[in-house]
Amino acid sequence: MLKSISSNLIKHSIKPTNQKIIQFKPTIHRSFCKTSSDFNQSKPTSLYTFTEDESMFKDLASKFAEEVVSPKVREMDEKEEMDPEIVKGLFDNGFMGIEIPEDFGGSGASFMSAILVIEELAKVDPSVSLICDVHNTIASTTIRNYGSPKLLEKHLPKLATSKVACFCLSEPSSGSDAFALKTKVTKDSNGNYVVNGSKMWITNSKEAEIFVVFANLDPQKGYKGICCFLVEKEMGVQVAKKEQKLGIKASSTCTLNFDNVVVPKENLIGEEGKGYKYAIEILNEGRIGIAAQMIGLAQGAFDKSVSYTYQREQFGRPIGEFQGMQFQFADIQTEIEAARLLTYNAARLKEESKPFTEMAAMAKLFSSEVAQRASGSAIEWCGGVGFTRETGIEKYWRDSKIGAIYEGTSNIQRSTLAKFIAKRLS
Repeated sequence: MLKSISSNLIKHSIKPTNQKIIQFKPTIHRSFCKTSSDFNQSKPTSLYTFTEDESMFKDLASKFAEEVVSPKVREMDEKEEMDPEIVKGLFDNGFMGIEIPEDFGGSGASFMSAILVIEELAKVDPSVSLICDVHNTIASTTIRNYGSPKLLEKHLPKLATSKVACFCLSEPSSGSDAFALKTKVTKDSNGNYVVNGSKMWITNSKEAEIFVVFANLDPQKGYKGICCFLVEKEMGVQVAKKEQKLGIKASSTCTLNFDNVVVPKENLIGEEGKGYKYAIEILNEGRIGIAAQMIGLAQGAFDKSVSYTYQREQFGRPIGEFQGMQFQFADIQTEIEAARLLTYNAARLKEESKPFTEMAAMAKLFSSEVAQRASGSAIEWCGGVGFTRETGIEKYWRDSKIGAIYEGTSNIQRSTLAKFIAKRLS
C-alpha cells in the first residue's frame, strides 16, 4: 500500500527533463527599475507589483528550478554535495550577479530581483537557494558596498560570472555573540595583513574561492578593533571539517582555518575598525534573504503536499475535499502569504533606503516559523508516504529547521524587535 501511494505522489510531482541549462544574458532597462524618487512620486502600488526585470528573474528562476534543479535534488541531498553543473547554471543565468552593476559583468538589477530568485529556487531545493542567497545578499554585497574602487574592479566581475563567495564571521566561541570573535590579524613589515584563527559554520565554504573574513586588529578595543578583508582561497585558506547536517545537506558548511594567511593591504574592505558596523548592516539585509528562502520552502512543501491530497482517496473521495483538511490548508496558506508580505515589504524598504531592520527581523522570525509549520503539516497531510524520503516531502521539514538558527536565531530577532518596541515607548 505504501509503495502504491508513493508511486502516486511521484507521478504528480515535477518530472525530470533532459533540457539543457537555460542560458540567459539579462539586459536591464533602466526605465523599468524604480528608484526611491519613482516610488515617492507614483501612486501606492501592491507589494506584488514587480518591474519587468523582476518578473523576468522570477519566471526564469522558477523554470530553472523545475527543469534543471528538480531532477538532481534527491541525489544531491543523499550525497550531501552540490552538483557543480547547478552552480555553473546559477552563474550562466545571471543569478549570482543580480545586484552587481552591468559595468562589472552583473545584471544591475534590484534587491527585490534577488529576493524573488531566492524564493523560487527554495520552492524546489533550499540548498540551491542558499548558495545563491549567501553569495548575493551578504558576501558580494559586503564587497560591493564597502570595497575600494580597485577591489571592485578586480573582483566584482569574478563574483558575477564564475567565483562563489562566502561570509566568514561565526567562530567556535562566537555564534549569537558574533563580535566576541577570536580570529586575529596583525600587520607585517610591508603593511600587509596576517590572519590567524578559525571560522565555523561557514556556508558555501567548499565551493567558495573568495572569502569575506572578519578579524580583530586590536583586541583591546573590543568590537571596535574588528576589520573586514577579502581573502582569496589561494592565499592559504584551509577548508577543514565539513559538517554532516540534518538538512540543507547539499549546501556546504565547513570549518575554515587561517594559519599566517598573508592578505595584501589593498584587500582591506572599507576602513580599519569598521568591520563590526559592516557586519551588522549586511546581516540585516541577509535576514531578508533567509526570509525569502523560508517562504519559498513553505510554498514548495505546501504545493506538493496539497496536490497529493487531491489524488489520494479515502472513504470514496480525495482527502483534500474533507473540510478538516481544507481548514488546515487555508490556515497555512494564509500564514505563508503573511510571511511573504513581511518579506517583500522589508525588501522594498531596503531598496528605498528607508529603515528596514525591524521589518527584516519580523520577516526572518515569522517566515522561519511558518516554514516549520508548513513543512511539518505537509508531512502529516501525506500520511505515511510523507514520512519517507522517496517523495521528498520530509526534506522540506529537515531543511526548514535551520531557518530559526542561522543569520540570527529566532530569539535574537525577538530581542531586536523588543528593543524597537521599548524605544517607541520611551
